[in-house]
Order: sequence, then C-alpha cells, then structure tokens
Amino acid sequence: MARNEHSPALAAKIAEMLSTRSEYFVTQPVELRVLREMSEDELKDFAESRGWRVVRRLGGHQIEFYNDASRRAEL
Repeated sequence: MARNEHSPALAAKIAEMLSTRSEYFVTQPVELRVLREMSEDELKDFAESRGWRVVRRLGGHQIEFYNDASRRAEL
C-alpha cells in the first residue's frame, strides 16, 4: 500500500462516514490527491483491507467507497 502520511487520516474519515452512510464520495482535491498517488492495485488493497469497495467515477474526479458486505463478514 502507498505510504502516504495522510492515508491513515483519510481512512479514518472514510470509515467514519461509512459507519452512518452506505457510500462516501471523495471529491475534495486534497483527498483525491492522496488516493491518486496510489496505483490501481494499491487503491483496491486500501479499500479491501478495510472491508470497502472502491469505484472511480467521472474520469477520476470522484472516487466512491462502499461497505462491502461480503468482505466485512470476513473481517
């Protein structure tokens, strides 16, 4: 996984948002920059290791995270 100093904070924010919502849309430029620094595989691992699914939308201008019920059961 990418070793960005901001990724733990971003992961905490996403986890907090997903605790009350079914999805979280990352649209803030600072947050998107952290995620864009990750390769496609790193981003997928970032999400899967936390029980989330990730989808890039709008040409990378928005990244969506969802709780992945099938992965959460394993965690």
